[in-house]
Amino acid sequence: MYKKIGILGGLTPESTITYYMHIVHKYHELYGDHGYPETIIVGVSFQQYEDWMMKEDWDSIEKALLEGLKTLKRAGCDFAVIATNTMHILFEKLQAQIDMPLISIVDATAEAIKEEGFKKIGLIGTGFSMTKPFYREGLKKHGIDVVIPNEEDRDYIVKVIFEELSIGKLTEESRKGYLKIIDKLVEQGAEGIVLGCTEIPLLIRQQDTDVKVFDTATVHAEKALQYAIK
Repeated sequence: MYKKIGILGGLTPESTITYYMHIVHKYHELYGDHGYPETIIVGVSFQQYEDWMMKEDWDSIEKALLEGLKTLKRAGCDFAVIATNTMHILFEKLQAQIDMPLISIVDATAEAIKEEGFKKIGLIGTGFSMTKPFYREGLKKHGIDVVIPNEEDRDYIVKVIFEELSIGKLTEESRKGYLKIIDKLVEQGAEGIVLGCTEIPLLIRQQDTDVKVFDTATVHAEKALQYAIK
């Protein structure tokens, strides 16, 4: 029997779908049948998290995330992933409070970067993922240096995430805007780009740019699948 996967999602629903579909489709690609691991999803209401983030009320976020993880645990999940980059600010605190393995999106991304042999990458994501130390320090532990966009470009990235990508709105104008920012990071020495918000891969795909991009939603979902079937 495979391990039962827990996905704490809804942060946002657009990327939560990516996780589930990757697990199902990649399993079928590998084994040719429909015997993929059982998956349980708890989809939270995103608005309260958005409100808490604006106030940087991480205590409320921590409490709510922990309740979601406990729900997955009670449902019989053997381990869980939190389907968002930003909430990994609280990863270590949450892991310490739940008797169930959690798989880190930062560590999974670092492994993918190391497989490419890269030492320096560009990071785009929410303002918290780009400026708080948890992501940069998490990658630094793996010997990976990080460059981030300037303040104006960061503001643009965040605006598109919350006003467009979180509701599934994809525009060519925003795609071009993101690609210009990616080009600037490459000029600063980035060998690849971490799409450090699980909604960004909806807009930026590998075929859109010559530089290697790391789709953190897919990388994380793949790690969950491999952990489940081992």
